[in-house]
Amino acid sequence: MFFLYCNLQSYRRNLCTIIKTTDILKHEKILVLGLGNVLMGDEGIGVKAIEYLMHKPLPSNVQLLDGGTGGFHLLSFFKEYLKMILIDATISNNVVGEVKHIRPKFASDFPKSLSSHDIGLRDLMQSAQLIGELPDMHLITISIVDFRNVQMKLTPEVEQSLPKVYDMVLEIIKELGSV
Repeated sequence: MFFLYCNLQSYRRNLCTIIKTTDILKHEKILVLGLGNVLMGDEGIGVKAIEYLMHKPLPSNVQLLDGGTGGFHLLSFFKEYLKMILIDATISNNVVGEVKHIRPKFASDFPKSLSSHDIGLRDLMQSAQLIGELPDMHLITISIVDFRNVQMKLTPEVEQSLPKVYDMVLEIIKELGSV
């Protein structure tokens, strides 16, 4: 059996490929989900990271998704994907722009201070646990300071973290055995 496969990058370039069903079993799909509110500057780093990754080479089984500020509408992706990489801002005592990799297994494993959608993301994880097992998840956090100003651009310190986020995504994909 064959089907047409398009990740976001190939779709935008009109370079979709035909894949045998057996090939999909060899390379499970990986979802990279960026979360954040782009109207709040640095708080939108997860979404901005997805925009950045769209212009970088990634394996064909990796799909990118702008998850916005999160919400229960994202629950279906927890059933569809066995492997997920989440990218989000965090308010912490770390240096602004510092990038960290966390391996959450339960909703309680998520950092307590996940920016403006802390409750939404934790609720999403708890709901996904109720529905079934969580996928193999990796969380990339980028440290920001308070985000009270409404602005559409990232501060230079946070914007400079984007290449490191890309490198970390590649490391995780390699760890998952998909490179």
